[in-house]
Amino acid sequence: MSTSLHPDFLTKPIAHRALHDVTDGRPENSRAAIRAAIDAGYAIEIDLQLSRDGHAMVFHDDTLDRLTMETGPISQRSSTELSYIPLRGGRENIPSLKQVLKLVAGRVPLLIELKDQQGELGPTDGKLEHATAQALADYDGPVAIMSFNPNSVIVMARLMPNVPRGITTSSFDPADWQPIAPAVCDRLREIPDYDHAKACFISHEAQDLDRPRVAELRNQGAAILCWTITSPEAEAAARAHANNITFEQYLAPFPA
Repeated sequence: MSTSLHPDFLTKPIAHRALHDVTDGRPENSRAAIRAAIDAGYAIEIDLQLSRDGHAMVFHDDTLDRLTMETGPISQRSSTELSYIPLRGGRENIPSLKQVLKLVAGRVPLLIELKDQQGELGPTDGKLEHATAQALADYDGPVAIMSFNPNSVIVMARLMPNVPRGITTSSFDPADWQPIAPAVCDRLREIPDYDHAKACFISHEAQDLDRPRVAELRNQGAAILCWTITSPEAEAAARAHANNITFEQYLAPFPA
């Protein structure tokens, strides 16, 4: 049996990589962006990568180049090294999952995406999953985990069966997913691992929400989240199919 999402995941719009805006000193996945989302009452989505010494760090990319002045894989730096690296666009450094959990402290729902560590959306070595479970062990608040890699979600089902799980899904156009093998894209497009992962939700690419498999899962009781909404017009279209949205670049209204 899957564990259900806390109801607030379906009523509070989810701030993508927290409520980020570098023009206001709030880089994505930063503590400043997280504090802003908490103050606004939004749910928060964050991303996890693994440090060289096995800690879950809140960071989207697998390299440092786009988001910091440093370069190279995040996996080649220790958690201590990473904690001192400034994020572009503010006065923030890279936080660990434990630091973010302490900051959020159950005040708003937290949606955690585990990024694929092997680069093939295939088997996982389990290191990020174990680091995530360790950090979450004593967390008391609305939380859910998800990943584009179903194998990661399956591992989390074993490690933390009481934490709600979902699969991040998309149209998996091979042109957008290089170097992922087209055959892997073809398989994942149909969301075949939903039941095996004991998932209770998906977070699906907004432009692909009319896919029949999405409707099929919703009819079977799955909660449907979506990514990433950037305007009120896109939100209106998405809500015809999805229970809730993940948003950025505007302030999503709370449903009446």
